[in-house]
Amino acid sequence: MPPATPPNRIRALHTADTITVYQAYAPAIGLPAARDGRFPEVWERDRMTWVKPSFLWMMYRCGWGLKEGQETVLAVEISREGFDWALRHACPARYDRRAYADQASWKRELKRAPARVQWDPERDLRLSALPYRSLQLGLVGEAARRYADEWTVGITDVTPLARRVHELVRVGEVEGAGALLPVETPYPYVQDLRGR
Repeated sequence: MPPATPPNRIRALHTADTITVYQAYAPAIGLPAARDGRFPEVWERDRMTWVKPSFLWMMYRCGWGLKEGQETVLAVEISREGFDWALRHACPARYDRRAYADQASWKRELKRAPARVQWDPERDLRLSALPYRSLQLGLVGEAARRYADEWTVGITDVTPLARRVHELVRVGEVEGAGALLPVETPYPYVQDLRGR
């Protein structure tokens, strides 16, 4: 019997120095970002932004890039140093009584934290929920600014990939669709992140 999949695990396309996260934007932001390899000035650096290391979770969220305002799907390669910084400074997006003495202490940390961690069901190629969860990482304030202006190594428009995978799934060629997916493997936590 194979070992059980951990219920919460970061699975991502990553190298020794970078990790790829996904976001979807309207073309007015997404196309210049992909063209220039950085977020344009109109990208609001003081607003909460959510990044997803899971390609299929992003497809679930943006409807394969077909939802209004999410027509351009971006693969954003960021430094692992920056990603790990965000994890170290993150607060859970939901109250957990095992981690906090009370809701008031959690709310205080949530208010001051530059990043938020949320775990949502991972998705399969048909975008059905799987029995384990993938990370969403919310960035605000300092974290959002550093993400846009320091951590980003490159930005690629993966909308054509999203549409191709979707089309193959739609016509029942699930094996072919799966072969096109980014190879996402467990992200190696640095030791001090495990408790968070």
